[in-house]
Amino acid sequence: MPSSQHGGNLRERDLATELAELARGLQQEPDTDAILSGFVHAALELIPGVDEGSVSVVLGRKEIGSRAPSGNLPVRIDALQMETGQGPCMEAAYEHRTVRVPDMAHEQRWPLFARRATEAGARGMLSIQLWVQGDDLGALNLYSYKADAFTDESENVGLLVASHAAVAFAEAEKTRQLHEAVNSRDAIGQAKGILMERHKITGAQAFLVLSMASQRTHQKLRDVADHLINSGELPDKYTTH
Repeated sequence: MPSSQHGGNLRERDLATELAELARGLQQEPDTDAILSGFVHAALELIPGVDEGSVSVVLGRKEIGSRAPSGNLPVRIDALQMETGQGPCMEAAYEHRTVRVPDMAHEQRWPLFARRATEAGARGMLSIQLWVQGDDLGALNLYSYKADAFTDESENVGLLVASHAAVAFAEAEKTRQLHEAVNSRDAIGQAKGILMERHKITGAQAFLVLSMASQRTHQKLRDVADHLINSGELPDKYTTH
């Protein structure tokens, strides 16, 4: 008979394999929200005690939003964290990798948030850091309608899910940024071509025209290029002399 520890290790390996396959499959998704949604669904299926889940994204340490929420509860709790300026998501993301709330009704760390979260229906909560980039961050937030639903096993499996989600999301972001860079380069090249043909100027001169239009209108160079391609004009009718 295998020991309980050996059985636990085997289950962890099986879960890790399953999550690795999920990550590889989701990395092919062009939409990062689809990736996060896939891992939230995995969290609901695999982590003991979870009733609802989402990925909370905090921008500039202030604005909190829910991505891939499984229902209304995660959206409401994220709104409460933003209103009160406190809660497990921000603490997990900035202070600790994992924060567990056994019973929100008796939580003392964030009195105002805890009271309102309990009223909203969240009795247990588990927040796990996904990424931190400067003042922006993401955390996997898991909710239970019952107190004391989250265990050490919930936390361990949650960390497995979060680690695979973070890797898949990071890889997808790199791919997205690469595609954006390529598309931006192509758009700027096309806009340069239009100006070169229209005004009989060099490529360097056309790029200077686009750059000056970007500065004057306070728009990104890519947006100026798109405007020219789609409308035939530079923003604010800015043209060469």
